[in-house]
Amino acid sequence: MASIAIVYHSGYGHTQRQAQVIAEAAGGQLIAIDADGNIPEAAWAQLDAADAIVFGSPTYMGAASWQFKKFADASSKPWYSRNWKDKIFAGFTNSASTNGDKGKTLDYFYTLAMQHGGLWVGLGEVASNSKAATRNDLNWIGVFQGAAATTPSDASVAEMLPGDLETSRVLGRRVAQVAAKWAR
Repeated sequence: MASIAIVYHSGYGHTQRQAQVIAEAAGGQLIAIDADGNIPEAAWAQLDAADAIVFGSPTYMGAASWQFKKFADASSKPWYSRNWKDKIFAGFTNSASTNGDKGKTLDYFYTLAMQHGGLWVGLGEVASNSKAATRNDLNWIGVFQGAAATTPSDASVAEMLPGDLETSRVLGRRVAQVAAKWAR
């Protein structure tokens, strides 16, 4: 079984819920980025040892949160040593608007993974884009780079859409499958 680390920042708990679903599906371990943009010192070794790293952040103002960006900037130490080269990477995000420029956040994660010499795993599922599709369907937003969720700004974590959580679950399972194949 591959070792998978899910490193994420969550401002209001919605992105944390996505991270939990991905971790459950992937058999991964959570690493929370705190409100100051830091992770525990021991988490850096956990990331270095992982076969796969999944990035997560809410999309604020068309990009990842500043807390995630601080973590990303701090990853220059493993970058310099090439500690994350050839690892599997994936990403997920959440915003209040249906589009919310979530693709920009996922593109940022992809670029960060490429800078580390990693291999990107997208969602691998088609969009639910027929007339009969609803917001509770898998990949109803139509995002392919990773798992994207839309949670209205006045909705609680308990009100997250089942389709968004299932999309996160599918990403977690896919990362685990790809990482297991790659780790052989």
